[in-house]
Amino acid sequence: MTKVLPDPAKRAMLLTALYIAQEQYGSLTPDALERVSARLGISPAQVYETATFYSMFRTQPAGRYVLQVCEGLSCYLADGAENLAAYIQNKLHICPGETTTDGLFTLQMVQCLASCSSSPAMRVNDTLYENLTADRVDMLLDELRGG
Repeated sequence: MTKVLPDPAKRAMLLTALYIAQEQYGSLTPDALERVSARLGISPAQVYETATFYSMFRTQPAGRYVLQVCEGLSCYLADGAENLAAYIQNKLHICPGETTTDGLFTLQMVQCLASCSSSPAMRVNDTLYENLTADRVDMLLDELRGG
């Protein structure tokens, strides 16, 4: 059985459509994925494959701020990934994949944020933060809390 590929123009729209759906729904719920599939004429399986491949997409509800800590090789070798993740876990009292009780922060570990020369790095929603230290993380979290 051969795999039927969607129209290249519609396939090119998939990432944008997923991003818009995530903004509308808060995460890529089954309903959101089905709507993207129907709108673009791409199979639900292909839409799901794409949504779960990229770290910028979420298929589960998340906090207002999604903290994605890079645990790629460069961040690891810079002695940052594990220390940064541990610091944030202790500070917020959550483990990767969890959300704070106030619904403000969700912590995720991702493989690469394409910031190898300035690790350790973390993305908060769509903004990348580089060369992080405990002090910089504290300032950032305070700022995000509105303090």
